[in-house]
Amino acid sequence: MKAINAVRMGGVDVLPLVEGGKGVSVSTGASAGAWAAAGGAGTVSIVNADSYDEAGHPVPQIYHGRTRRERHEELVDYAIRGGIAQAQIAHEAAGGQGRIHANILWEMGSAERVITGVLEGAKGLIHGLTCGAGMPYRLSEIAATYGVYYYPIVSSARAFNALWKRAYSKTSDLLGGVVYEDPWRAGGHNGLSNTEDPLKPEDPYPRVAALRKLMRSFGLDETPIIMAGGVWWLEEWEDWIDNPELGPIVFQFGTRPLLTKESPVPDAWKQRLLTLKKGDVYLNRFSPTGFYSSAVNNSFLQELRGRSERQVAFSPEPLGAHDVAYGVGARKREVFVTADDLAHIRGWEAQGYTEAMRTPDSTLIFVTSDRAREITADQVACMGCLSECKFSNWSQRGPSYTNGHKADPRSFCIQKTLQTVAHTSGPEADEVVDNNLMFGGTNAWRFGSDPFYSNGFVPTVRQLVDRIMTGR
Repeated sequence: MKAINAVRMGGVDVLPLVEGGKGVSVSTGASAGAWAAAGGAGTVSIVNADSYDEAGHPVPQIYHGRTRRERHEELVDYAIRGGIAQAQIAHEAAGGQGRIHANILWEMGSAERVITGVLEGAKGLIHGLTCGAGMPYRLSEIAATYGVYYYPIVSSARAFNALWKRAYSKTSDLLGGVVYEDPWRAGGHNGLSNTEDPLKPEDPYPRVAALRKLMRSFGLDETPIIMAGGVWWLEEWEDWIDNPELGPIVFQFGTRPLLTKESPVPDAWKQRLLTLKKGDVYLNRFSPTGFYSSAVNNSFLQELRGRSERQVAFSPEPLGAHDVAYGVGARKREVFVTADDLAHIRGWEAQGYTEAMRTPDSTLIFVTSDRAREITADQVACMGCLSECKFSNWSQRGPSYTNGHKADPRSFCIQKTLQTVAHTSGPEADEVVDNNLMFGGTNAWRFGSDPFYSNGFVPTVRQLVDRIMTGR
């Protein structure tokens, strides 16, 4: 195994190990600070992070506003206060070692306001900004305003080329690194393009080599590329280390820090990770963001898949084969379906899926009456956690604060499920973990086969970093 040496990143020498950011109370100051203290770059999420009361208890994010716009303002306030709190915790835990980065989704609701609010309130505590889930053109400008480094997340050389030419070339001195997030292997939201097949993963090496070639044409020979997604044992990536074609490479770990003592996720989540088998992580497109995302294929995703499978097209008037009347809702408003689809509908109704819900694509999905009430309540309670949301039809771009489309019941409230899964403990935790979204990289199944975790061993962050540095 080659020696794993420090790299120059963000103006200092650090271990070539980055903790990947995971939003909504998962990448916390405790975890990020411990990672930095071990010599790498730790990442706090400022996506609706927890803040704390005087007793040190997390402040529940409860919304009182009567309108979506009012609740959105509450959300921004929670996010700024939480981001500042986590940055302070990380700074203290790091003890002056490593780097502390802050991660945000560009398509988070009012992302720019949250970033600037956190940087104002945590001056000197955050060394770098990591940002993806969209095309964050203004990231470099914000970083320059506050004198911090920036780390855009891309999934192709083409995406970085667009960012560089439009904005980043003006602030190249603060470009700390470029995160290549593999769209087939990384956990959470991924940047698969319309031309890429989610079922046919591509080798990351040629894609990263193409990114480096592009960066060299811009004079970015020594700017690190951070490989994110699918990294487990560095021994498996030995040909990437000190490779002249790739240049400086740093490795990012997002899923593995979930299973550490500093990780805030419930014990039930940690134990579930130890039981995963190959193929248990599912690349899906149910997210209200419209992006593909990688998550554990639990009952939550299975229920979403069932909604889309119980789906038929309809016409508001007789048209071609859609000539059989069907009544929708309590008032039985008439639409028209095919005779074959009516037979499917009767079968679903016999199984208890009696409620038809319209989608933006002129289709009906069929769910139970309890699920229909839950979906409607979640849509009504929207607080605008995304810049645009398919599930609730929210858009932060006024004046109507809607995206102009019908709300889509095939998706879900991502804020609700991520808050629930991150904060539930006790006897009901196993059920909650199975019935809410659990993001994870495609290599998460390796927890159960890696001897490091034998007998259910849960390491500290430092123990994990030390283990990674051995190559195995």
